[in-house]
Amino acid sequence: MDNCLFCKIIKGDIPSSKVYEDDYCYAFRDIAPQAPVHVLVVPKKHIENIGALTEEDVEIVGKIQIAIGKIAKQEGILESGFRVISNCGKDAAQTVFHLHYHVLGGKEMAEKMV
Repeated sequence: MDNCLFCKIIKGDIPSSKVYEDDYCYAFRDIAPQAPVHVLVVPKKHIENIGALTEEDVEIVGKIQIAIGKIAKQEGILESGFRVISNCGKDAAQTVFHLHYHVLGGKEMAEKMV
């Protein structure tokens, strides 16, 4: 998508602090981190959010899940624990409408989620 911030980051049109990349996804540090480790993981294919996934995207989503584990290990939060969040739609505070996962860690999370 021409107007998509994350598509521009993936293409290198907008600079980012890359932490991981493979054929399926690109991961970079959040510019407004909410934890000592705050990485955004985005598919290279433009997909609006989880609600827009199709059967064709199963491989991409699976590869992203594996990449998140690799990133957690690389960032030193695999053993201590981390949180993965994907906001879907405006009521969930999604501000960039390109599927992305927030990987947060490096501290004990203040709120327990059920």
